[in-house]
Amino acid sequence: MGVLNLGAVRDALVCPRCRGPLAGPLPDGLRCTNSACGLSTEAFPVVAGQPALLDFEQSVVVREQLSARAGTSVVERHGRHGWLGPIRRLATPRNHVAERHAALLTRALAPAERRALVLVVGGGTVGNGADSLYSDPTLDVVGFDVYASPFTTFVADGHQIPLADSTVDAVWVQAVLEHVLDPARVVAEIHRVLRPAGLVYAETPFLQAVHEGPWDFTRFTESGHRWLFRAFERLDSGLVAGPGLVGSWALEHMVRGWTRSRPAGQAARLSTSWLAALDRFIPEPLALDGASCVFFHGKRSERVLTPREIVAHYRGAQRPSGG
Repeated sequence: MGVLNLGAVRDALVCPRCRGPLAGPLPDGLRCTNSACGLSTEAFPVVAGQPALLDFEQSVVVREQLSARAGTSVVERHGRHGWLGPIRRLATPRNHVAERHAALLTRALAPAERRALVLVVGGGTVGNGADSLYSDPTLDVVGFDVYASPFTTFVADGHQIPLADSTVDAVWVQAVLEHVLDPARVVAEIHRVLRPAGLVYAETPFLQAVHEGPWDFTRFTESGHRWLFRAFERLDSGLVAGPGLVGSWALEHMVRGWTRSRPAGQAARLSTSWLAALDRFIPEPLALDGASCVFFHGKRSERVLTPREIVAHYRGAQRPSGG
């Protein structure tokens, strides 16, 4: 099905600041209808044909910069196609974990009385392993990011998702939460826009070098990631990539530092990409303690995990004696 057009979600759109309804023609006339809201005085800007539903005063996105770049990302984006595509695929292992959970999510959302709506947070590019969500004919997909792309429906900030409460059936947030200032607030927004028992799949790095420069803020252990999603019932969580990939990435940055050369670092990473294949021989508890990336797959809940429960949740290899 691909990404829905804006008109398909028009009735669910709200003001990012006050969550009041929006009025006006699509896409260039959308404005907040709450006269008491500071964002009601003018229409939201439009970039690349998509409304930028942002509260710029509360976002790292700069309005003038977004307009000057015609909605494109301030970070250089590399697709998986073109002559560099095969090289990038060699250096980046196929994400079987995401593929498996995309299939699980699709089956769980199988059509009943209505089509399921999936929201992709940070959906400016299609995540590694997420392709099936976009090609499945039974799903409707809405994507947003802080920049416009062919895979986004509107431009927005995950700290203030411009959708009404309980409007989506599932949220996919992959390699995003390290790039937000307040991950807990973004997860709270995900919880808010999900319908009761709605599903979420998230991937976030643990041991990875800085990427996207000044827009990279946070890392999570598997337990820390579970605590972040403490208002969700756990269906599954664990390892996406382990110490082998950590070693390859570390060597890339070591060589890059020695040589002051980014291409030299990338060549080092490519030459050691086989290390990731060795992760399958590492017991999961040990791999989790040295993970490159972890995931959480869960269901929206009204019950919140307790501090004692998160300590008991720890699944690594460093359990205390008698624990």
